Amino acid sequence: MSEKDTISAQLLREALLQSCAPGAATEEVLLKLGIDPRLLDSSFARLPATTYAKCWRLLARRGDDEFFGMDPRKLKSGSFAFLCRTAMLQPNVAAGLTCGLDFLSLMLERLPAQLVRQQSLAEIVLLEDDNDPRRAFTYFTYWMIVHGVACWLAGRRIPILAIELRCAKPEFCDDYQVMFSENLRFERPRTRMIFSADYLDLPIKRSPEELKRFLAHAPANILVKYRDPESLASRIKHDLRHLPAEHWPETEALAQRLCMSASTLRRRLAEEGQTYQGLKDGVRKELAIVWLAEPAISFSEIAMRLGFADVSSFYKAFRKWSGSNPGHYRSLILNDTE
Repeated sequence: MSEKDTISAQLLREALLQSCAPGAATEEVLLKLGIDPRLLDSSFARLPATTYAKCWRLLARRGDDEFFGMDPRKLKSGSFAFLCRTAMLQPNVAAGLTCGLDFLSLMLERLPAQLVRQQSLAEIVLLEDDNDPRRAFTYFTYWMIVHGVACWLAGRRIPILAIELRCAKPEFCDDYQVMFSENLRFERPRTRMIFSADYLDLPIKRSPEELKRFLAHAPANILVKYRDPESLASRIKHDLRHLPAEHWPETEALAQRLCMSASTLRRRLAEEGQTYQGLKDGVRKELAIVWLAEPAISFSEIAMRLGFADVSSFYKAFRKWSGSNPGHYRSLILNDTE
């Protein structure tokens, strides 16, 4: 992982708030990490993901808790390694995820969870039995562990269609959207993560050597998820989200706008593992899943907003993106009482 893969200093502040007494204890940790304490007061400061990983390990050793002290029961040091070691012995991602969730449900008192498969969609649901939701940082730390392990077991990134959380929206969400999904919904009846069920059937083929390498770089290797918020692809997607689909530029016009040739644009996107068409499809998918959560917006209107010729074309594209048809996705996302 390169040093350009960064996270907000606010996430580090959240971790310290959960694990350290303010003052001398916090400053001691920052000193060991080589961080100026004043950095935590900045809303814009960013840190290498590797620095956050070092902090996670340091705090885990200090408190014998890999969950920052955010549950009455400790997630004792070595729990993450044990979770990975047992999950990788399962035949497929579904079994590996179930094994991992069962383990976390035993270890953590307030975050029992289960994997639910509903036709072409899958969801991991937290079965909280109290009225007070956890902090956003607590939920996202949990999702970091679960989704990171799931991606490693699958051998590829598993795109998240939506994450719903019981808590209120925190002051900063940019990093959470980069790490997980643009489609984050807060103050919902349940906390859950939704993705295509196709990934559950992928076989697990991991060796002890691969596990050793994965653990050596965790959690830095599951924080950024292979995306850089300052990359050219991220900037292009940001611009596309703020334009009607019918006004999206063609490759030549986009390159001119970015003050480069079309060939340079293609080359730089290729270096990031992207294509312009893939970016457009990605933004269409993000917008579609947001609008499908709004029952007042019809399928035909969504198709028109996304620049499709008709509803049928939208249906085909959405199934290709998500593994589910729009009707099934809307039914699941709106069924809050299920």
